Parts: sequence; C-alpha cells; structure tokens
Amino acid sequence: MAFSILDAGRRAALFLGCALLAGAPSWAATTHNAQAPINLEAASTDFDYRNNTLLFRRVKISQGTLQVEAQEASATGLEFENSQWSFKGQVRITVPDGKLASDLATVTFRNNEISRALVQGGPATFEQRLEDGRLAQGRAKSIEYDVRAATVRLLGDAWLSDSRNEIRGNTLVYDIARQRVAANPDETDPGGVRITINPQEKKPVTPEAPPQEPAP
Repeated sequence: MAFSILDAGRRAALFLGCALLAGAPSWAATTHNAQAPINLEAASTDFDYRNNTLLFRRVKISQGTLQVEAQEASATGLEFENSQWSFKGQVRITVPDGKLASDLATVTFRNNEISRALVQGGPATFEQRLEDGRLAQGRAKSIEYDVRAATVRLLGDAWLSDSRNEIRGNTLVYDIARQRVAANPDETDPGGVRITINPQEKKPVTPEAPPQEPAP
C-alpha cells in the first residue's frame, strides 16, 4: 500500500536521505576536474565585432567530465575567465554520472572553469544512474547545477523519483557529496511536500517439492 506525507519539509529531507537515495548514487563518487582544459567545437561561428558577440551553431563545450551541447550558443567574447554563455535548442549538459536537458540554459564560467549551469525548459530534466541499476529522474521548471557546491536545485513544480519512490514540491535540493535531498528546505513553499512510497514487489515463493519415497 502506497502512502503520502503532506507539508513535511524537514521530515522529507531526512526520509529521502535514507530511502529515496538508498541506492548510494555513483554521481557523488565521481569528481569534476576543474584543472582540465576547456574545449569548444562548433559547426559554424559568427563574430559581431560591433557588439562584441560570438554566435556558435551546433556547439559543444567540454571540460573534463562536464559537457554542454546545444543547437546554438552566444557569448560576449571567446574567454572563460569570467563570462556567461547562453544556450538554446536541444540543450544537453553532461555532469559526472548524470545528465540535464532543457530548451534553454545559461552557463557561468569563473577562473577558466564551469562553475554554474541554470537550465530552463518545459520542463527541464535530469537523470542519474544509481549504483543498484535504478534510474533516478527529476524535472522542474528550472534546474540549477552548482559545480563548486556539488548541488542540484530543482525549482518550480519539482518532481524527483528513483524509479520506485517519488517526491514532489516547489523546491528540491540534492546535495551530491552528502547524498541527501532537502525538500522545501526553508519551509516557505505554501504547497509543502508530497512523498509517495511504493513498496518493493515481493517475489513469489515456490513451494519445495515433497521428498520422493524410495522405490520398493
């Protein structure tokens, strides 16, 4: 029998840390190499000298295990010291052992490394393969991935599932390093939190055959 819990922000965080992510996600075990070089590939590029704007089509930017792909990307100057890039059209962001997808994304670079990605779509999604083989999935109006803090924040009609249990709320925050989810962490969302726990199916027990009596 499934059951739900309403308006349980703090209880949801504790519950999910133990139940929803009990598969011990491998995402937390893979670290991003911020010292790796940044590579950019594109099918074509246009440079607007007057407005100092670069436009790339069918672009891919990668650094170590992080990768951003989109149909189009724009930026003010080809540098990654302190810049913000906009992506649109089939945006795909690959993070350690996980993926994010959306229609639009803004990626911030600081000190020649990817520091933050904000994806927005209808809806924005992410997925991650857990160590036990289950697929963890989430969606929201927007998803913010903070590389340095190692957190994924789902904002607006957020939903998270590990293929068995589900949680819904306006704000869900996943701490990758601590393997913990906080739902409605500030207890400010009026809708609270809803959790659905689906029991694991039990395999039918096959009765043992009675022992055979020896032939006379």
